Amino acid sequence: MRPKPFVPEPHTRPSHVRDTKTGLVWHRCELRTLYVDTDRSQVVYHANYLRYFEFGRASLMREANYPYKEIEASGYLYPIIKTELNYHSPLFYDDLMYIHTRPARLELVKVQFDYLITRADNGEIACTGMTRHCAVNANHVPVEIDAKTIALWNQFPS
Repeated sequence: MRPKPFVPEPHTRPSHVRDTKTGLVWHRCELRTLYVDTDRSQVVYHANYLRYFEFGRASLMREANYPYKEIEASGYLYPIIKTELNYHSPLFYDDLMYIHTRPARLELVKVQFDYLITRADNGEIACTGMTRHCAVNANHVPVEIDAKTIALWNQFPS
């Protein structure tokens, strides 16, 4: 199934874009595929898209002045409890991609990030997906989402 069109336009924040079709704002970073990311068929190995999701998520959090290192130092962990990936068009060695990430759902003990990866040269959508995370303490017991994460969700541009 073909994904819905994604037509980004610049946003007031330099690292953000707004999708003209949906109106949603996305954090955008770029990454180039390495040779090690590809498989025998010369395309990016499917599991590597989860690494790209992590790169996008970490970039968003770092830019929001709340890097994951600080989250852990404050006593919280956010392990992934669910993933979803939809592959649309392959990436190859040395392709430059844009990783678009946005905070999506916020629940009592769970957060979700949505992702959209496009080829930088033509905007073609390579992969879409999401990761859902559960807030836990150092003993891995579920806890309510920390206040700084809630603030990040509430302050993300709409």
